[in-house]
Amino acid sequence: MNNLAIKTNEMKKYLLINGEKVETENYAPLYSPYSQEKIADIAMADKELTIKAIDAAHEARQLIGGMPAYKRAEILENVVLLLKERADEAAEIISLESAKPLMFAKAEVARTVETYKFAAEEAKRIHGEMIPFDAAVGGVGRIGYTLREPIGVIGAITPFNFPLNLVAHKVGPAIAAGNTIVLKPASQTPLTALFIAELFAEAGLPAGVLNVVTGPGSVVGEAIVEDDRVSMITFTGSPDVGIGINNKAGLKKTTLELGSNSALIIDKDVEIDGIIDRCTMGAFSNQGQVCISMQRVFVHEENYEEFITKFTEATKQLKLGNPLDPETYVSSLITKGELERAVSWIEETKQSNAEILTGGKVRDNVLEPTIIANADQSLKVSCQEVFAPIVIVNQVKSLEEAVELVNDSRFGLQAGIYTNNVKNAFYASKNLHVGGVIINDVPTFRVDQMPYGGVKDSGTGREGIKYAVEEMTELKLVVWNQG
Repeated sequence: MNNLAIKTNEMKKYLLINGEKVETENYAPLYSPYSQEKIADIAMADKELTIKAIDAAHEARQLIGGMPAYKRAEILENVVLLLKERADEAAEIISLESAKPLMFAKAEVARTVETYKFAAEEAKRIHGEMIPFDAAVGGVGRIGYTLREPIGVIGAITPFNFPLNLVAHKVGPAIAAGNTIVLKPASQTPLTALFIAELFAEAGLPAGVLNVVTGPGSVVGEAIVEDDRVSMITFTGSPDVGIGINNKAGLKKTTLELGSNSALIIDKDVEIDGIIDRCTMGAFSNQGQVCISMQRVFVHEENYEEFITKFTEATKQLKLGNPLDPETYVSSLITKGELERAVSWIEETKQSNAEILTGGKVRDNVLEPTIIANADQSLKVSCQEVFAPIVIVNQVKSLEEAVELVNDSRFGLQAGIYTNNVKNAFYASKNLHVGGVIINDVPTFRVDQMPYGGVKDSGTGREGIKYAVEEMTELKLVVWNQG
């Protein structure tokens, strides 16, 4: 691990445009969120270089769009093999630049392998359907069918929290569907994106199909969103930025995976001992920097005392520290600014009737996992996306009250419920206003083939390879007149 740190400390990174490494006039230092040591110098693209990347993607459209499905699948399968071989290296890069603890970074790499496997499989089953034209009087004598065609150039803007797998959720289906990509990774995690782009080149992806442009969102992101040759924007990030993209995108297709303050309901008949480990993971994995992190918990009053006691005890056992230590569970937030914001939100709760059960302090640049009880719905830790190792726990008298509190939010990505009552499970699945209801698990559950996306301010469109392919293709109707 130290060897990697020494190696990366000397790196001067580049843009990847049309298969070539492109130097820039300006570079920005990249620092480890945990140690604050310099990792690398990152190329800062300007508008002109971003347009060159779009040029390359636009020119390569017919190359990838005309490639047989089995060849696109073969390239994705080659990436799977290469990523498996370099899994440890990929996990260390993730940990180094994002401070994601190594145990979770390794899990992300394993998931990414699956994501590209799914993409390879989906490349071979993109199809349309026959239309029964003679079901209409005017359709007699005609047959028709639909095709799915590549949409063209896709602008992909990805976040820091899953720098390998959330890139895969955009690049994988884009290539499976025969599209080209201009990828702008998060400013804090460019190394992971450049790493996977190198694997794609080695796997046989033609030049120009995947272009990686690093730099400020106000320059690179704006140029991608505004260019008429970009047919679709797929973005994962904050609601404010997503709304701005939507406003500027015009008639471009958009898939926007935005924020949440995901909630868990714990019904009165639940055995608490059996759910504590999952709740700990749901609240504190990757420092709570997960779109579906378990941020709010509503516990039936009969189970409330037992739950907060055992949940607090388990949380106090989590190891804090260096993300490259295999035993570390919680490390640093992505930036000092995020740490300061999270601490200020905790301080706000001290002016209310809320009670901090554990955590709330900063230790060696790491925010302790924090549990807050009796938090009012109007507090920032409740009504906004906290994106930090902070969870609130409130007691409720009924399932109906819990569902009402979960829905009292501008967000609606995923929610979970633990219950042994089938009627209550059905009630929750019908009445929770979210994109996904997870029964007998935390809202943080995700596997990579499932449809994933939300309602309200949590975004538009769905990811999950099959569903992303549908978003990244255009439906064409063909009608034959037999008469």
